Amino acid sequence: MLVSSKPNLVTPLPKRPGENATAEAAAGLQSAIAQALQNNVQAQTAATKDVQDSATQIATQQVSSASKISDNVDEAFAKTRVNLQATDATGTSKSTDSSATSEFKDYMSKTPEQRLRDSILKEMGITEEDLKAMPPEKQQAVAQEIADRMKDKMQMAQADKENGSSEKGGAQVVDKFLASL
Repeated sequence: MLVSSKPNLVTPLPKRPGENATAEAAAGLQSAIAQALQNNVQAQTAATKDVQDSATQIATQQVSSASKISDNVDEAFAKTRVNLQATDATGTSKSTDSSATSEFKDYMSKTPEQRLRDSILKEMGITEEDLKAMPPEKQQAVAQEIADRMKDKMQMAQADKENGSSEKGGAQVVDKFLASL
């Protein structure tokens, strides 16, 4: 047996495509995975777009609903404002006030002199319409009577004030005068 001390140099032969099955399988798997990932990304993008479209549609519906509610509130406010302005302009409201409330408002809108005149007319049993219907001579006589009664009430208030010189007495005079209105 002969043994050689020279190392054997084996030169590998160049590989041709298709000779290494493992490399080809790895390359095929890599391209399949890449294709699957690309399809998955496209599917997720489409799903995301669908979700975004759905969310946009829901948001649009909610905004539309909120805008309708806002429009209804604005309309109600505008109607109320118009009614209040109409009430201020005409002095009456469309809604019916109770007679006591309307009488109170009428009474409070008058000056103290007008209130005193009305109370004197009432004591005399004469209404404002009756006074206007009278002939001028009678109207002047009633006006003189009203003036005299007003003067008498003022003198009574002054006399009460002089008799009760303390602040408490003065307050009573004012109260009596106001009560006489």
